[in-house]
Amino acid sequence: MTGSEAPPSFRLAYVPGVTPDKWARIWNERLPDVPLTLTQVPAAGAAGVLLDGGADAGLVRLPVDRTLLSAIPLYTETTVVLIPKDHLVTAAEEVTVADLADEIVLHPLDDVLGWERLPGRPALERPATTADAVELVAAGIGVLLVPLSLARLHHRKDLTYRTVTDAPASGVALSWPEDAHTDLVEDFIGIVRGRTVNSTRGRQPEPARAKEGKQTARKQTAGKQSAGKQPGGARRGTGSGHRGASGGGKGKGRSGGRGGKPRRH
Repeated sequence: MTGSEAPPSFRLAYVPGVTPDKWARIWNERLPDVPLTLTQVPAAGAAGVLLDGGADAGLVRLPVDRTLLSAIPLYTETTVVLIPKDHLVTAAEEVTVADLADEIVLHPLDDVLGWERLPGRPALERPATTADAVELVAAGIGVLLVPLSLARLHHRKDLTYRTVTDAPASGVALSWPEDAHTDLVEDFIGIVRGRTVNSTRGRQPEPARAKEGKQTARKQTAGKQSAGKQPGGARRGTGSGHRGASGGGKGKGRSGGRGGKPRRH
């Protein structure tokens, strides 16, 4: 590596609600010489960050533009309704969209559920962010439907949530630019998919590849030595076989001579 070359690193973007801590820990254990940089980005801006080269890969919310970005779906979140703790909806363990028909349902501009038709009654204005909408829920102005991870991210002691069984769900995926599938991206794919260090599908660490190279070299050397001995061994084996066959013939001749009439001298 020359002085002008930067050391390898990996930049991972992630959207609110996604927790990359477990995968980051595994990365640091497997690739301690490759720093991992984590950057939280708004859900709506994640694709732009990847396409502009601001990150090597990202944990994003689906859908993504598959003509520009590759994506591996990881999981789908449960959708919940965020409500005050004294709300009537808390009487049930689960609710449906129809149960919220009389509620003012807040629809923030950074909503990630992609409603075709928002349930309930619309608010006069759309909150700018999910965080702003949570404040309005706490003030008793309306209710908010979000993925479970966002409800936990914006946890407040005066609020709670219930599962909405028939609401749209939000999927989370690992994504990267279509034309930038690097070795480090493949390493991270292996981590999120639960591959082991020695998995044949992912890149092997340098020590493992070095060990494999030594084993291959030993096998090749042993093969050459074995090949060098084989022709001689074959000749000996073949000669022995011929001797056995010839000896058998001579044996019969001698036996026949001894078993026939005596020779005259």
